[in-house]
Amino acid sequence: MNNAHRLGIIRPHSNKLIALARLLDVIVIGLTLWAILDLNAVEWDRKHTWWLLISVVAFGIFAEFNELYRQSRGLSIHIEIRRILISWFWVLVVIMIVDQTYPLVDPVFKHYFWMWIGMVPVEIVSWHIITSSIAGIIRKRGRNTRRVAIFGATRLGVELKNIFAEDESMGLHFVGFYDDEQKTETDRGDLAENKLKGNFRQLIKDAKKGAIDIVYITLPLRAELRIKELIEHLSDSTVSVYYVPDLFVFDMLRSSLHHIKGIPVISIRDTPFYGVDGVIKRAFDVLLSLIILMVIAIPFVIISVSVRMSSPGAVIFKQRRYGIGGEEIIVWKFRTMTVTEDDNSIKQAQKNDPRVTRLGAFLRRTSLDELPQFINVLQGKMSIVGPRPHAVAHNEWYRGQIKGYMLRHIVKPGITGYAQINGYRGETDTLDKMERRIQYDLAYIRNWSLWLDIKIIMLTIFKGFSGAKAY
Repeated sequence: MNNAHRLGIIRPHSNKLIALARLLDVIVIGLTLWAILDLNAVEWDRKHTWWLLISVVAFGIFAEFNELYRQSRGLSIHIEIRRILISWFWVLVVIMIVDQTYPLVDPVFKHYFWMWIGMVPVEIVSWHIITSSIAGIIRKRGRNTRRVAIFGATRLGVELKNIFAEDESMGLHFVGFYDDEQKTETDRGDLAENKLKGNFRQLIKDAKKGAIDIVYITLPLRAELRIKELIEHLSDSTVSVYYVPDLFVFDMLRSSLHHIKGIPVISIRDTPFYGVDGVIKRAFDVLLSLIILMVIAIPFVIISVSVRMSSPGAVIFKQRRYGIGGEEIIVWKFRTMTVTEDDNSIKQAQKNDPRVTRLGAFLRRTSLDELPQFINVLQGKMSIVGPRPHAVAHNEWYRGQIKGYMLRHIVKPGITGYAQINGYRGETDTLDKMERRIQYDLAYIRNWSLWLDIKIIMLTIFKGFSGAKAY
């Protein structure tokens, strides 16, 4: 293998504009602080330097984590604004944490600090909106546009074409489809409206005469030889070439692109909580659990005493369930039944279940029986948000009935989850209901972000604690 292959032919597209955007964000943060202090005749203090250093470093880290600068022409401005606000929110969290051990925000400077905290995201968002709008206007007027051809009149190719058509601000002008297959309109079905501009040879000819700037190849993976041949012929032109693999033929779960010594590697299934993401998720769980346990301390004691007095048996019911990696964990709940079943055959609680105590029915309906699980979170066995853990007996049965069931265990189980806020809480008396729950669990893993966790927690507070389906 030659040096070019060992060093890696596929490399990230370097864009100096991204470096400029990073620099401008840093300048905005610094200039805003300087302007606020200067307008109020406040002399620059050493602690102001710490504000600036911590904010610049933290914003850079969290902006990278939120992929703020990994933009494409198709990135929605709404997504960009959300990433900016989330990144700056965590800058505030970091400063507040540091302030607890090393006071940074003196009372005399508190007013100016909060002015600065409020102004920075407004200004960063504003200049991002302005530049994005200007770029979009320029592209819509035909400036800074690129002519795009798609080789492969496949459904994937049609989806790509529709994306180009829906957002003119991307500046990608679709020239047409090229394909060797001369299908009839009947064979082509919903692709019939997409007339072919030409075949393989015509694409090469148009590329060489400069009628095309970019070629996207959307052929299936089995067409490896044809793809290789096309790339070799296009090397005699100046067009940019992109291959769009139809990875939807796989059951994708948290896919991402990696490089191993220059070799591109696509993950088909992976946990979202690897590296920095895992650290942030764990820190969020621990911090929020500690706060919640302090808030519910008195109700926790009252419920414990009430369970003890309502019926004979232990206050805490401990049940074996599957945790991350499919390993057994012990999950805690306030006891709500007259029995403590944990064998190979467990019957789910049903409406008017005689095993449920009167107090237990209230606790289950309001989800108060789950409060001890915040201790499980501190133990590292669970997370606040994640797929709800099922009893081991239920897991062993459902894994043979539902495709991809065990994939929910590549993350820690949660006290609440995406399925629960979408109505799949409590008894799952049919296989279809459990399949829907699993679909939401996998959608959570596939689309995880810290913002999604916060959203699920907020929706749980407003509509997820109680429900008619919890028996």
